[in-house]
Amino acid sequence: MTESNVVIVESPAKAKTINKYLGSDFTVLASYGHVRDLPAKDGSVLPEQDFAMSWELGERSKKHIDDIARAVRGAKRVFLATDPDREGEAIAWHVKELLRDRKLLGKVEVQRVTFNEITKSAVLEAMANPREVNQELVEAYLARRALDYLVGFTLSPVLWRKLPGSRSAGRVQSVALRLICEREGEIEVFRPQEYWSIEVTFQTPDGQPIRARLTQLDGRRLEKFTLGDQGAAEAAVARLKPLSYAVKAVEHRQVRRNPYAPFTTSTLQQEASRKLGLGATRTMRIAQKLYEGVDIGGETVGLITYMRTDGVQLSAEAIDQARRVVGETYGERYLPAQPRVYKSAAKNAQEAHEAIRPTDLGRAPDQVAKYLDRDELRLYELVWKRTLASQMESALLDQVAVDIASPGGEAVLRATGTVVLFDGFLKVYAEERDDSVEEEGDEGSARLPAVAEGERMDRREITPEQHFTQPPPRYTEASLVKRLEELGIGRPSTYASIMQVLQDREYVRLDKRRFVPEDRGRIVTAFLSSFFERYVEYGFTAALEEQLDDISGGRIDWKTVLNEFWKAFSAAVEDTKDLTITQVIDALDADLGPHFFPERGDGTNPRTCPVCGNGRLGLRLGRTGAFIGCSNYPECRYTRPLAVPSAEDAQEGVGDGPRILGEDPATGLPVSVRRGPYGAYVQLGPAPGAEEEPKPKRGKGSTAEKPKRVSLTKAMNPAEIDLETALKLLALPRDVGPHPETGEMISAGIGRFGPYLKHGSVYKSLPADDDVLEIGLNRAVVLLGEAAKRAAAVPGRALGDHPADGKPVMLHSGRFGPYVKHGSLMASLPRSAEPESFTLEAAVELLAAKAAKGGGKAPARGRAKKAAETADAAPAKAAKAEGKVTGKAAPKAAAAKATGAKAVTKTSGTKTPAKATAKKAPAGKAETDETPARRKVASAE
Repeated sequence: MTESNVVIVESPAKAKTINKYLGSDFTVLASYGHVRDLPAKDGSVLPEQDFAMSWELGERSKKHIDDIARAVRGAKRVFLATDPDREGEAIAWHVKELLRDRKLLGKVEVQRVTFNEITKSAVLEAMANPREVNQELVEAYLARRALDYLVGFTLSPVLWRKLPGSRSAGRVQSVALRLICEREGEIEVFRPQEYWSIEVTFQTPDGQPIRARLTQLDGRRLEKFTLGDQGAAEAAVARLKPLSYAVKAVEHRQVRRNPYAPFTTSTLQQEASRKLGLGATRTMRIAQKLYEGVDIGGETVGLITYMRTDGVQLSAEAIDQARRVVGETYGERYLPAQPRVYKSAAKNAQEAHEAIRPTDLGRAPDQVAKYLDRDELRLYELVWKRTLASQMESALLDQVAVDIASPGGEAVLRATGTVVLFDGFLKVYAEERDDSVEEEGDEGSARLPAVAEGERMDRREITPEQHFTQPPPRYTEASLVKRLEELGIGRPSTYASIMQVLQDREYVRLDKRRFVPEDRGRIVTAFLSSFFERYVEYGFTAALEEQLDDISGGRIDWKTVLNEFWKAFSAAVEDTKDLTITQVIDALDADLGPHFFPERGDGTNPRTCPVCGNGRLGLRLGRTGAFIGCSNYPECRYTRPLAVPSAEDAQEGVGDGPRILGEDPATGLPVSVRRGPYGAYVQLGPAPGAEEEPKPKRGKGSTAEKPKRVSLTKAMNPAEIDLETALKLLALPRDVGPHPETGEMISAGIGRFGPYLKHGSVYKSLPADDDVLEIGLNRAVVLLGEAAKRAAAVPGRALGDHPADGKPVMLHSGRFGPYVKHGSLMASLPRSAEPESFTLEAAVELLAAKAAKGGGKAPARGRAKKAAETADAAPAKAAKAEGKVTGKAAPKAAAAKATGAKAVTKTSGTKTPAKATAKKAPAGKAETDETPARRKVASAE
């Protein structure tokens, strides 16, 4: 075979483009991103063995490495052309190590090449100037990866043991979550403060209006809260009315506004969020495509330079091109005398990287519009305009301030305005205002009429205006990225994934493009802040980032950094081993009490139990998570979900106890509306006092009967439910009428998943605008017909065959959203995923992750081995169990402990080892297995 040159890049799109530039003497192959990683299990990093790291080659990556290895066997040179950042350097190192392990590097020369843009000139220049893999960058990657692994795989199990329902913790992820939670805390404790301003409309001698704000009164400068109420404002208005006014001073000030630097990763994410409404993940996905290349007239062309960068500088070639386009398009007036040179404000900007810019500024957005979709075009236009504007002349503004005063100086008012004398770079680009910080004192943008000092002003209308201070706004993706960057936490290239992980873990949610912490996220933050305070401190995390940058600069040894970190961190983890559930609850309760038990307007104690009247409400931890319960458990079994009760609930009593609607005419039992762990419901009997009596345990022969309960639909307001509506709900399911084709009765009811129709074995969920109590026969037939058509249609979309066994991978739409299926294994798509563009590759990764978490069947040998291990470990597990077994399982557990036999208890039809009875908790303390699930509202099906 003829010897050739092998070039290795990350993606197939990039490989296809570069292959065209290099010709037939080169074979360009893709590694498909990272080829190996640390296995997601204990022991992948061994601190006691000098931080030895065990790498795992993924099943998908093995095929690609095999292809690369075959090509390398007949090559004379190998070029590692992965991305020009630390991650790219790491991928190049991994590939080189794998080739070394296969003994393929003896006669092959391996070199590293980087290029900032995928253009022919840039690629050819890089190939002519190869270098060695940068070991210092690799060591910085290894240190970062080891730190993230050690934090995640050491801290997360602590969370699982001590904080049921939590998901995971991460070195930077947890700090970002703390920022979001602390901002929410600031909003909750914020108390608006009233203040007033006064504006006066004047008329100039030539009849033009001018509005001015009162700034001084009776020799006193008015501060923000000087006029603190309506009375003070009215007194000021009365003081102004009898006075006459004239222009006291006119001040002109010319201001030059300079253009913004070209985009970095961070500023691109921020501006794309503000201007285009794109999330950070979506922005980076589009930027990646623009970088790797777009088919333009049959040729794949990279439209922008590399999009993961901290640098703001431009190459000399790019600056010359930008100046040429500015001069040709807008004229010499818009061209500054000297090129603009920018320097990064970031302390540790990526090594010599350019800013994000178009590869060819002569390629205007309108010229490529037909080759791009809407978002691709908008992002390209944003980059193009920002780059061009960065080399344009400054804008010239005339800021005018006019002081109008009474003759004796009793009152002084000011009018401001700004006039653009020369638009400069503003002709092309104006940055969106950052709404993350409240800004005051902005100069007005209105044009003021020409006036002269001493000119008399005719007073017209006086307008007092009431204001209230506003709480700090919740973080948007843009403002969170900006804050993380200001603190020096993380790296811009990781921000998108960090924010996505927080959403995937359901620690936060996006509401109107702003981050709102979920209760689960707040509890995790409170736990970490209480017991691992140092590791979620902003200063500590930023200092660790600086050490990682020192590693990449060769200023510190990477294992020294790991040793120092691990010594303190492992000690902190060790300190939590004896941490009791009571200590955890007390810490969380103290931290989050003001959130879950806000002060009431009537002055009553928000922690008083609404059922027993003398218990104290507080946080409790169960197997599936946290909830709120009464301190008098088990005598009082009141619980509610872990959420702040709404104003409506507090007003109507729903959530703080039952609201009695009346009596059922048929049985005489009370009918009430209540709120349980799974939402509001109506209940038929018993009397409220009787329900709170201790209940006998249920079992065979028990005569205890549960009261009838029916959940409210999402469209129903608990505060508006009356006796008539409640009785209709309790009478469900109801007959709607016989089906005209089959004669079989159609019924309507409310089940576990909401209101439904039933016809034979066919169920159909009711749409939100249909009322389960009122729906008629004709509408029911139509809805059931639609359900039958869908059931008869193709059940899903085939994504392709699974590479492991060749069986199809299907994409379906289910009750809980879209999911992928391969055989019997199913995995829900992440919230951020777009079903229309979901790929086979992404589906395979998702299914593999689900299988690794126990979502699918293990191979037979694996199951047998696991069963044997479980049987051997059963006696030890029974001795250590903290759970509580009730009913018939208890004798079995005791027998198992005595004989060493494997005791089992049935849970949802599956046999699992039973746990020994835990030591009874002291009175007033929550049992670890006492969860809202044990008192689940039984909805009628």
